Amino acid sequence: MAAAGRIPRHIAIVMDGNGRWATQRLRPRAFGHRAGVQAVRRVIEGCMRAGVEVLTLFAFSSENWSRPAGEVSHLMDLFLRSLRKQARELAGNGVCLRFIGDRARFSPELQQAMVDAESAVIATVRLTLNIAVNYGGRWDIVNAARALAREAQAGNIEPDAIDQQSFERHLSLAPLPEPDLFIRTGGDARISNFLLWHLAYTELYFTPVLWPDFDDQALNSALVEFAQRERRFGKTSAQVRAEGAVAHA
Repeated sequence: MAAAGRIPRHIAIVMDGNGRWATQRLRPRAFGHRAGVQAVRRVIEGCMRAGVEVLTLFAFSSENWSRPAGEVSHLMDLFLRSLRKQARELAGNGVCLRFIGDRARFSPELQQAMVDAESAVIATVRLTLNIAVNYGGRWDIVNAARALAREAQAGNIEPDAIDQQSFERHLSLAPLPEPDLFIRTGGDARISNFLLWHLAYTELYFTPVLWPDFDDQALNSALVEFAQRERRFGKTSAQVRAEGAVAHA
């Protein structure tokens, strides 16, 4: 694993490549999505072993509704079955489950399953797991802007008092830290409308590994790469090194 102290607090992942993985094996896309569920389990376990505090997975984007109806129906069914099967086990292992995105389009049955999973009592939280469903980064920003507009209209905040902090309170991930590391599997080098506000200073990591093949070794490669990055946040390399020397003195 990556060196202690350089583990990202928060990892965000676009899980891409299920369909291509299945096609390579001359199987239907649904076969790839089922294999992708097993990869989710491996990554959750790997992040917990590494000491990651927050994991956010892009499970279903607001644009994914445009896929073939049969595939969308299978994804919804797989999502519901996986929730019912694994939510209690996740809670028992210290995983706090949260869902971000617009739930209104999902069936009442699936919405209730989300509420039930989020309501699980966890004695000691070892990992916060955010599942982004019917989520889009632009939707998130617009939603936050609407919430702030309502506050201003009600007289609870002056327009000139609106700043980044007041805006961020209304974003889906609040009050969690922003992602330190973004991973996209499947070979494409884009963020696809995922966490647009939050990824401003996130380290981006793209891998050709298809999601069902993303295992402990693939996760470790991403963590090692992250540990080698110099995160400057607008500062110079000399400033970062000087601050690091003081911190370790």
